[in-house]
Amino acid sequence: MLVFGIFLTFAAGNVVFWKYYTSYQKLSQEYASAEKTVEEQNNQILSMANKLKSVQNDLQRIQQFDSKLRVMINLDKDQGDTAAAMGGSRSKDFSESYLPIHRQELLARKMHSFLNQLNTEVRLEEVQQQELMQRFRENRELLASTPSIWPTEGWVSSPFGMRRSPFTGRREFHKGIDITNRKGTPIYSSAKGVVSFAGVDGGYGNVVVVSHGDGIDTRFAHMQRFVVKAGQSVTRGELIGYMGNTGRSTGPHLHYEVRVSGVCVNPMRYILN
Repeated sequence: MLVFGIFLTFAAGNVVFWKYYTSYQKLSQEYASAEKTVEEQNNQILSMANKLKSVQNDLQRIQQFDSKLRVMINLDKDQGDTAAAMGGSRSKDFSESYLPIHRQELLARKMHSFLNQLNTEVRLEEVQQQELMQRFRENRELLASTPSIWPTEGWVSSPFGMRRSPFTGRREFHKGIDITNRKGTPIYSSAKGVVSFAGVDGGYGNVVVVSHGDGIDTRFAHMQRFVVKAGQSVTRGELIGYMGNTGRSTGPHLHYEVRVSGVCVNPMRYILN
């Protein structure tokens, strides 16, 4: 009887143990499944965050392009640098506020708020683009006669603004940008206009000046040679000469200026491509 009692106790213990074991296995499987689901949801949220960041970057590029166009066609008066001329506040960068946390509810709220803000900016930009389109419809010649492309290929070796003179070593104001490349690199008109001067002009060397109307002129200096003459009409992208090293120059490059009512402005504001 004692042996039989021990056997029954052992059997009952095994049944209880097996019950707990199967329950543990089931809970482990459910936990692993839940953990996998949470990980997949986290990956989806991170993927969505990256897509939102990409959309935000695209919107900011459109806003910068919009701002440049407005300055170029005098729809908005420029107050300095292009970035300073952009109206309205920038949306908070989502990536700056995002932390790699696993609390999905908090992250979801941040994403929802970011989407609402982004949606507001998109609708505002749509209104501003419609205003621009209306302006262009009213004056189609305006855009064709506004400088908007790189006048040549190369790299900017000296920007617009204060710099140290390569001749005197003193700080002086650089009235345009210098684009450096090989001698003979083609130079193109940056917009429709009329050549108002083509010849030698002191330190500028061989120079071409194109008048685009509305007080806007472009100047192309240090040319090897030019292929246009005063009074000739040119279109955007038309060949006007070749890069050289004439005049007061330390090497082959194009000195490119944009003047509005006789005042030199940063040519980078008039380059869209």
